[in-house]
Amino acid sequence: MLTLPNFLTLLRIIAVPLFLILVNGGRHGAALILFFSAGITDAIDGAIARITKSKSDLGANLDPLADKLLLVSSYSMLTWLGAIPTWLFILVVMRDVVILGGYLAIYFVSTPMEIAPTFVSKLNTFNEMFTIGFALMTLARPDVPMAAINHGAWYLTGSTTAISGLHYVYSGLLWYQRQGVANPS
Repeated sequence: MLTLPNFLTLLRIIAVPLFLILVNGGRHGAALILFFSAGITDAIDGAIARITKSKSDLGANLDPLADKLLLVSSYSMLTWLGAIPTWLFILVVMRDVVILGGYLAIYFVSTPMEIAPTFVSKLNTFNEMFTIGFALMTLARPDVPMAAINHGAWYLTGSTTAISGLHYVYSGLLWYQRQGVANPS
């Protein structure tokens, strides 16, 4: 069933190609507004789902997919344009690859593990979006000196990305170890 929260999530997914077209076309101010709007719909769809008790399996799967599509495509484009350093792009993408790879490995050798976002991963997502926002502002207004803010955002995001990734790996290994103890083969 297509609920309002799921509809908002689908709008975020649809917004990704438009966002990339705007950024690539040099329309950085419009891209920033679209990115900010997508971020707001991310907060709103979750709040609506909780308030109206309309959480769904579709929404639980689409929401993180929409987030990853927007974040990874943003980091790809902004790195390509030189607005975000390559090392940060690699760190952000590798974190997601490691988490997905670990989940798939556990899924195929054991009972599926339920993954819930942790405080550090939510903080990391906020920092990733904050970094994209400032990179877009820098592109939209190159006359405004924001190098110090951008550098600070890069290192803060790099730190929370590494911490969040390590936390997920650690949690996955602990979960897997508990499964092995409970179900010896």
